[in-house]
Amino acid sequence: MRIEQDIRQECSGFNTEKVETGVEHLMSAYPHNRLVKHLAENCALTYHCPAARNYFMGRWECPVPASPACNANCVGCISLQPDEETIVSTQDRLKFKPSVEEIVEFTVPHLKTAPFPLISFGQGCEGEPLLMWETIEKAIIEIRKHTDKGSININTNGSKPDAVKRLCEAGLNSIRVSTNSARREIYMPYYRPNNYEFEDIIESLKIVDSFGGWTSINYFVFPGMTDSIAEYEALRKLIKETNLKMIQWRNFNIDPDWYLGKIGVADTGEFMGVNQLLQEIRDEFPDLKYGYFNPPMERIKGNYELDFAH
Repeated sequence: MRIEQDIRQECSGFNTEKVETGVEHLMSAYPHNRLVKHLAENCALTYHCPAARNYFMGRWECPVPASPACNANCVGCISLQPDEETIVSTQDRLKFKPSVEEIVEFTVPHLKTAPFPLISFGQGCEGEPLLMWETIEKAIIEIRKHTDKGSININTNGSKPDAVKRLCEAGLNSIRVSTNSARREIYMPYYRPNNYEFEDIIESLKIVDSFGGWTSINYFVFPGMTDSIAEYEALRKLIKETNLKMIQWRNFNIDPDWYLGKIGVADTGEFMGVNQLLQEIRDEFPDLKYGYFNPPMERIKGNYELDFAH
């Protein structure tokens, strides 16, 4: 089912010629910027990442990879799999730590000129951005010296609430915390975190909410488990506890037998069907938004139905 009316990553909206022209133009505008080079050569031209292609077409959400390292060992990680694993990662991870200057150089012009502008730290081609929070904090402060336009977002595992607080103080506008479950016992064996707990991700959402920021979860939907009665009750609790603004319902693109085997689940229990789950949550939390993308500032401020196509 379609969960998001936003057209920003529809195949028909991309023009290869415009992407290539944008790459040429921006690579020559920032000849020494390793991040722009990474986004161009790896993300846009090799992997055809929709977010990177949109950046080079001068519109909407601009990806800002910041961290080569991660503090989780997710079973289904798309950028790093152990050598002994038979399933390989779909892309290579960022291999360097960007500087504050590299981040600021290309994000400020994007925020100033793009329609419905948004920059996002934390991408599929990197590790965990909160491990680079000092760099991100300095970058946000510097960006806001140049422009107050647009929204600054972080896609994260939410593992470092103290770092999240510092980023909010610097000017972070929104957070999207990824999770396969609202239950600790399902989360931990999938994320296999180093030095953080499930409770930390809840705390990070609460902190952003306390600053008046936009909070989403990047929720991996696995039919039969996500719509189980136990998960439904845990999700309701999470929404209430964090005052969650949005659920980005995302198809959990993973082999079901491999996944259940890896996290050690034999019986997922009674379930209600995904349609019913969506309806039940909507009935109870009518203000909670459903979607797939991080909202730009215009949506955060209340114009949620804006049309990206016009």
